[in-house]
Amino acid sequence: MAQLYFKYGAMNSGKSIEILKVAHNYEEQNKPVLIFTSAVDHRDEVGYVSSRIGMRREAIPIYDDTDIFGIVKGHKTKVYCVLVDECQFMNKEGIQQLARIVDELDIPVMGFGLKNDFQNHLFEGSEQMLIYADKLEEMKTICWFCERKATMNLRVENGKPVYDGEQIQIGGSEAYYPVCRKCHANPPL
Repeated sequence: MAQLYFKYGAMNSGKSIEILKVAHNYEEQNKPVLIFTSAVDHRDEVGYVSSRIGMRREAIPIYDDTDIFGIVKGHKTKVYCVLVDECQFMNKEGIQQLARIVDELDIPVMGFGLKNDFQNHLFEGSEQMLIYADKLEEMKTICWFCERKATMNLRVENGKPVYDGEQIQIGGSEAYYPVCRKCHANPPL
């Protein structure tokens, strides 16, 4: 029986590399997958899942009006799993489509993304995944400054912490650090 999975973690917790690994494992057994990613994330290029260690793969970009369910249902070959990167940027309708893929097409869906933003508010897509997912899994990494588990993302600009601004600002290690709660409140910068 298919399920909807939400695998979340702070920046640098290996979410994108995990998608690429899962896709490889399926395809090595001749079981095709479909990979999607938010069109909001354009760090590498729209329509690509890219890991910090240099691996990348083309993916179907998701816009607010993308018919994800229709793409999966209409795919010319059997799809064994749907993988979604950066699902925190998806809207409620997109997450509901992922749930429909599981419930109506009986295809497992694994969504990967951040749970909370730099102000520790939930992203819309993450909130919906927390509501609709059958299984939740935290992907762990360590704090940029100490040995604790990172559960938050610290936005930095010119070496200084930033606590105000737009929720979405695309960036990598130059703009965000994975941090623990203590270092988020008092970063040793």
